[in-house]
Amino acid sequence: VQLVESGGTLVEPGGSLRLSCSVSGVRFALYGMAWFRQTPGQQRELVAQIRSTGDSTTYTASVKGRFTISRDNTENTLYLQMNNLKPEDTANYYCNAVDFYDGNYHSRFANWGRGTQVTVSS
Repeated sequence: VQLVESGGTLVEPGGSLRLSCSVSGVRFALYGMAWFRQTPGQQRELVAQIRSTGDSTTYTASVKGRFTISRDNTENTLYLQMNNLKPEDTANYYCNAVDFYDGNYHSRFANWGRGTQVTVSS
């Protein structure tokens, strides 16, 4: 499997970005997918999740109402629309497939992409 994230850049507080994740090597439409983010010295945090069919989504509390996860199963691409960005959203953003067990979502693929850096600063 290959995961390639893109779309990150420097943006001012209150701005918007759209991240993309291109997935190849697997049948994308079969997998629930998620966006994660990580800052130096911190654990990777799940930000948003979407079911394989795209009909159900969940978000971590800090991004609810500001971020929207979506997918295009015909293009094997995952998206994250990020609005009203805050400095605390600064992180490297990654995508991965996820499985739900033991009450939590867990990343599925061992090989992560390089991520895409989002920096929110004036």
